[in-house]
Amino acid sequence: MTSPILVTGGTGTLGRLVVSRLRDAGADVRVLSRKSRPDENGIAYVTGDLAKDQGIGPAVDGVRAVVHCASDKKGDADATRNLVRAAEKAKVAHLVYISIVGVEDVSFGYFKSKLESERVVTESGVPWTLLRVTQFYDFVLNGAQKARKLPLVPVPAGFRVQPIDPEEVADRLTELALDEPAGRVRDLVGPQATDAVAMIRAYLKAVHKGSPVVPVWMPGIGKIRAGGLLPKGPEGGYDTARVSWEEFLAAKLG
Repeated sequence: MTSPILVTGGTGTLGRLVVSRLRDAGADVRVLSRKSRPDENGIAYVTGDLAKDQGIGPAVDGVRAVVHCASDKKGDADATRNLVRAAEKAKVAHLVYISIVGVEDVSFGYFKSKLESERVVTESGVPWTLLRVTQFYDFVLNGAQKARKLPLVPVPAGFRVQPIDPEEVADRLTELALDEPAGRVRDLVGPQATDAVAMIRAYLKAVHKGSPVVPVWMPGIGKIRAGGLLPKGPEGGYDTARVSWEEFLAAKLG
C-alpha cells in the first residue's frame, strides 16, 4: 500500500475535483476537513484546522505529498505557515501549492496574502511545486447568478481577466501531485482575455435574461484595469486551457 496524498480544502470548488482525480488515478487520498466526516469511497477524512493549527500533525503523518488547495481571504499565509511547519516535521516529500497569475502585481488584500503564502512555501524545507492560474469561471458564475435578479446589473468597468475552468486546473494539479517536485512550473491560464462586463453579458444571454449591464468605475483596481491579472510575456511562457466561458456555461446550465 502506497503512502497517501493529503489534499487541504478537499471539499471546496477545486479540492474536491483534485480528490476525485487522484482517486481515479489509484492514489490513496486523505482530506483535511474542519468538520468531522466519515471515510467514504476510499477517501480518509482527518479533522483539523489550518488557521487554528489544530490536527495538522496527524493529517500530514505518513503522507508522500500534500496538495494545498485550502484558501481563505483572511489568515491565508498563517494557515500555510502552520501547514509547512507540520510538513517539515513529518518530512513530507512534496508540497504542491496553487497561487494566482499576477499575484506579484496586484499585491493587495487577498492577493498580498497569497504572495506571502508563496514565500512561505518556497522558502520552506519541504520540496515544492508552485502552479499559478487565472481566476475560476465558478467565481464569476456565482456573482452572475446573484446579479441576474436585479433590474440593472452593475459590474466593475475594466475588470480585465482571463479566467479558466477549474476542471482543467484540477487535471494539472493532479499531474503535478503524482510527479516529483518541480519548483515553479508554467502558469496555466484561460483561453481568452476578456473583462467582467463581457462575461456577465454572455451569462445573461445564456439564461435569456435581458437586464442591462451597467459598467461602474471602482476605485482601487487600477492594476487590474491595467492587466495585472493577465498572463505576462510570450505565449510560450505559459500554458493555455481549452474550455471557453460559453462552453463552461453550456455545461453548467444544461
